[in-house]
Amino acid sequence: MNTVTVSPEYQVVIPPDIRQSLGIQPGQEVQVVQYDNRVELIPLRPIQTARGLLKGIDTHIEREADRL
Repeated sequence: MNTVTVSPEYQVVIPPDIRQSLGIQPGQEVQVVQYDNRVELIPLRPIQTARGLLKGIDTHIEREADRL
């Protein structure tokens, strides 16, 4: 388990192994969420990284006869 120290300016450094596993780069934005009694940092990704995410998905949906 990694621990970090909050600086007098309320800053924390994300440990290198976590930065690398999440692919966090300098200048990248992260969303800060308070959940119960903890703080979560969620890396924000550019929308372009989602391009092609659903490629090949089956879009056929069985519909009820009265919904055609």
